[in-house]
Amino acid sequence: MAEENERLKRAVASKNIPVVTLDNKWHKIWTMIEKPGEVKKQEKALNELLRKQGKINTDSKDIKKLKKKLMDEILSLSDSSDPDDVKKVEENKRLIEECNEKLDKYDEDMGDIPKEIDEINRDIMDVTARLIYDVMHDNEKEIDRLAEWIAGIRVELKKNVVRKQEMEIQNGVMYSYMHDVFGSEVADMMDMKYNPMEKILKLKAIKDEKQAAEKQKLAEKEAMIKEAADKEEAAKQAGESKA
Repeated sequence: MAEENERLKRAVASKNIPVVTLDNKWHKIWTMIEKPGEVKKQEKALNELLRKQGKINTDSKDIKKLKKKLMDEILSLSDSSDPDDVKKVEENKRLIEECNEKLDKYDEDMGDIPKEIDEINRDIMDVTARLIYDVMHDNEKEIDRLAEWIAGIRVELKKNVVRKQEMEIQNGVMYSYMHDVFGSEVADMMDMKYNPMEKILKLKAIKDEKQAAEKQKLAEKEAMIKEAADKEEAAKQAGESKA
């Protein structure tokens, strides 16, 4: 088991792991097995980092858009000598400096967040992979046990079906004999809940009906084949006569 865990750990470390809490398949796993407290704790920390990263990225994009707008305005007013335009350019330069300061602050706040996200994500996946492996390993053992049990039951079922049919036939033959000897009162005498011969006859009727249906289906198929062959032959003869 230790060797398998080490192999799983190496696999997790070498792969590009998607963020587990953003993966629906990962969440589906925990609808089938219980999520450990360790995973719940790490999941919460990971989601918090993702929210923080998302907010920084969104704010940073907004500031970059504002900065571009301010720079475009400066370019459009750079040749103007109008005092208001000059004042506008100076104000935009000041605002651009503020934007730069905010962007620097965002970079600082971001810091090692991507690295922390990756580390926690891999830790969660490591625990998840080991747990999945253990569950699947246990399931395989149970699957093998159930397969063996089912195979045994099938053999036993076949034996019992044959035994049941044999006893029904025996009852039918015996009932028929007793009926011939004692008449219709035999059923009351023997306290039988059903007429075995009726059941046998019903089964025979069902079998005969099935065979008749199969014969009818075969006959229809043969008729269709013959009809197609006749049409093909007729078309061939018509072609030869034209030639």
